Amino acid sequence: MASTARSRFRTDRQLSVRMLTVMGALALAYAAAIAVLILVLGRWWPLGVAAVAGFFAFQMLSCDKVALRVAGAQEVDAEQEPRLHAIVDRLCALADTPKPRLAVASSSLPNAFAAGRRRENVVLCVTRGMLAQLEDEELEGVLAHELAHVAHGDAVVMTVASFIGVLAGLTARLGARLMLIAGRARGMVQFLLVALAVTALAAATWLVSVLLVRALSRYREFAADQAAAQLTGNPAALSAALVKTSAEAARIPHKDLRHATALNAFYFCPVQAAGKTGHQLLSTHPSVEARIERLERIAAALR
Repeated sequence: MASTARSRFRTDRQLSVRMLTVMGALALAYAAAIAVLILVLGRWWPLGVAAVAGFFAFQMLSCDKVALRVAGAQEVDAEQEPRLHAIVDRLCALADTPKPRLAVASSSLPNAFAAGRRRENVVLCVTRGMLAQLEDEELEGVLAHELAHVAHGDAVVMTVASFIGVLAGLTARLGARLMLIAGRARGMVQFLLVALAVTALAAATWLVSVLLVRALSRYREFAADQAAAQLTGNPAALSAALVKTSAEAARIPHKDLRHATALNAFYFCPVQAAGKTGHQLLSTHPSVEARIERLERIAAALR
């Protein structure tokens, strides 16, 4: 999960420790969930475990495609987007890191993200709004930020961990529906208890995954900002991109933001402002002000 040796993106040891902790904790949570599922389902446990394993395998094989579909994005080549490819080519050469696949989303909301189940197969996506509104230096800062996510390995960890949470959430919803069916029928007390146990188990697992993933998400943004600023030597451009992106997001109608929040944890800048101190536990990103403050310290150190 750590940065590759050949990459010039600096390894963030705290980020590596946090990624290992998140994946380890999620593995334990799901091992416990499967163990309880086996006890609850009795002789039907192979069907439950097979369903969970099948859905997880499907998500892992298609997660990058699902992310692009949710974003309304398509992969683009150098002829279609010469400016985007030229900047990424320059950054990859500077960082000595492999070039990811590139995609563009039709959204007017300026943003970007990287997602994929393997480091070698990550896709870097930017929106039309970002391409239209950012200057070359600002766009370079954003793309360096996303490439840092790829080099650090946290783009892969976030993709895997987030879809594990999706699985738990879907299981909880299914359990809730089964509870309603059992509650309306007679003589299904045992079935109702099973549905209740599955729902509670899935909900608890979902909550654990959400808290762990969002804690990792907040820290990884700081790590990617720092790595991008150090690689480009231009923290001010990245700060300017943050200001423009967050300001534009504030002007987008709420109904358009709701569609974008599905990938909020992946985005360069959240489509909704980070919560106040009391809500930081559930925030996917640190506040824009905190990120800019750190970038200003990096700029002072580079002078």
